[in-house]
This record gives sequence, C-alpha cells and structure tokens, in this order.
Amino acid sequence: MDTREHAERIGRLQEALRARSLSGALLLHAVDVFYLSGTRQNGALFVPAEGAALLLVRKSLARARAEAAIADVRPFPSSKELAGVLGAATGRVGATFDAVPQATLDWWRRQLPAAELVDVSGVLREQRSVKSAVERAILRDGGARIASVLAEVPRFLRAGAREIDVSAEIEARLRRAGNEGSPRLRGFNAELFVGIVAAGASASAPGYFDGPVVGPGLGAAYPQGASTKVIAAGEPVLLDFTGVFGGYVVDMTRIAVVGALAPELERAFGVALEIQAEVAGALRPGAIGEALWERARARAEAAGLGDRFMGPPGDQARFVGHGVGLELDELPVLAPGFKAPLVEGQVVAIEPKFVFPGVGAVGIENTWIVTRGGGEKVTALADEVLRVGA
Repeated sequence: MDTREHAERIGRLQEALRARSLSGALLLHAVDVFYLSGTRQNGALFVPAEGAALLLVRKSLARARAEAAIADVRPFPSSKELAGVLGAATGRVGATFDAVPQATLDWWRRQLPAAELVDVSGVLREQRSVKSAVERAILRDGGARIASVLAEVPRFLRAGAREIDVSAEIEARLRRAGNEGSPRLRGFNAELFVGIVAAGASASAPGYFDGPVVGPGLGAAYPQGASTKVIAAGEPVLLDFTGVFGGYVVDMTRIAVVGALAPELERAFGVALEIQAEVAGALRPGAIGEALWERARARAEAAGLGDRFMGPPGDQARFVGHGVGLELDELPVLAPGFKAPLVEGQVVAIEPKFVFPGVGAVGIENTWIVTRGGGEKVTALADEVLRVGA
C-alpha cells in the first residue's frame, strides 16, 4: 500500500489529537497499529500530535522494517529506557481502552509516569469506519472473490452431505481464492470462524454470538458454525461466510436448497430482500443507524414476521447491519442507540434474516459502501436462492 495512504491516516489522527489537546496517542492493539503503520508485528506505535510517528517492535523487527509505511522503526527498548525513547509521551496521551487489557495499560502507566492515558477508542474507530479510495478498492476486490466462491455452491451441495463437509468445501475454495484467515473482532470474548453452514433446524440453535444465526458447531468449546447434521432435500441451507482479503473483511450470506423451499420460507425470503433494498437504498450520508433499524423492524412486523426477525423467538439479535473493515465488528451499527449520522465511505454489512424454529432460516447479507446515491454493493452475486435439483 502506498506510504501516502498511511501518512494521511496518521495526519487525520493527529488533527483529532490536537483538537482534544492531547500530546499524542499510544497504539497497542495490533489492528490499530497495522492500520496506521502498515505492519502487523508485535510492537507499540506512538503518534505524537506533531511530528513523525515511532514504531517500537519486539518481533519481528526485520519484517516490520520491510513492511512499515513509516520511517522510524526501532527495536523495543528496555523498561528503563522506554520513557526516554518516548520523550514526547507526556501530559494527556490517548490510548484505545476498548481493545487493550487493563494490565497492559497499567504497565504502560508505570513506564510513562509523566503521561496520563486517556481513552481515544471512539476517535480511532470513527476514523477507521470511513474507508479511503484505496480501502474501498480492496473491499470491492474481496467482495468479488467471496461472491465467486459462493456462486460455486450448487456444484457440490447435495442432499445427504453433512453441514461440516459443505463448510469445509467453501472454506477450501475461499482459501484458494486468497482468504487470509478468520475475521478479526474487536469485542471482548468475541470470536467467529470463517463462516456458518446451518441447514434446517440447525439455524435455530441458540448461541452466544451476537448474530441471528449461530449454528450448533461441533461442541461446547466452539459452539458455532457447522455441525455433523446431514442436509435433507427441501431444507433451507444458510451459508453465512466472511472473507479476509488485503486485511479487510467482507461478509455475505446466501440461502441454498436441494429441491424447493416451503412457501412460508419463500415468502419470508422475499421480505428479507425487500428489507435489504430499503435499507441499502438509504445508505446515504446523514442517515441514522437507529432509524434504519426501525424501518427494517417495522417492515418485518408488517409482514407478520417480527417474532422471527434476526433470530428465533426469544433469542433475537437487535441490529440489521454492522460496519466491516479490518475487523468484523466496526462502526457504524444499524441498531437501537446508534444515532451518529452515516458518513460517505463507511462500509456496512446488511443482513435481514428470519429464523423459523425447527424449520430453518432464510435471509440475505451483502456488504455495501455508503455513497450519496445509496449503498454500493460489493459482494456482487445475485441475491436469489441457490437451487440444486433434488
């Protein structure tokens, strides 16, 4: 990536630091360090409110120097030398309290007694939520890659296959398409595998993950995703997958079926498409995330599907869209309480889904860019059900 891209990112952060009378920011969360420096090695990045950033690396120094888009990359000093090396880290210094353990923050407070660490999590998350032209190009490329993989599902989906086998086939094809790994999440104790295959009743399995469909998984230690359930003809097969390309997450869902879906599921799928169209069309600068959630919820209620919207009755998620980028759980969120206006260049995964206990789930998910003309779809695959002859 061009060093100018990272220079602009650091410049925007420095403007925000000066506006808040902060002397600098100490970035310790690996994804934040990568966003600003261009390397994800083990270290700490100090961005002064004025002047050049400094990256201190524990491991690997050689790789960090080869990858970093900033000039000053040094080996991590001893504790007794740290305050001297970071001489500008005095007064009020920003840190991301949302992503760094308390013990780590306390360690840094002991090393930098002249600094008062203050939380700038929101500042950096808001900045990261608005994607540059370079980032949007990476996301479009990733959207095309994951879409090409899910388009291949009818070639290998068969009645009698296990969920885990279908998932493994998709995972392998994503890997060959360049998928870099499981999506990173910022939330505490949040984790997600590459994707979910949930057929029929599996889609209504309850789970801890904050999403409409979790999947039973293979056991209590990893209670999410595909199980060993055998897929039957006529069951809706929910395919909810992420792809990480160039570091950036794209997220999409398609419904597949061997044979035909029941009429009630076809109707609910149609409602999901209507909700997606309404919300995506409103992804314009100035729109309010909470208002878009309410519009989606109201449409589900009007269709008589409110108790199945975004999860099984009694176990529903309260959002219809979430930001994506270097992490899966970025800003903005289309949910109650999110009143900040959308900004052009933000990227949102919209995922209206309906869960019918004991029957299955239907819905849609695509990744969209906020533009003045409404959402730009980057996961460019037709939204129709992927049908396989029985």
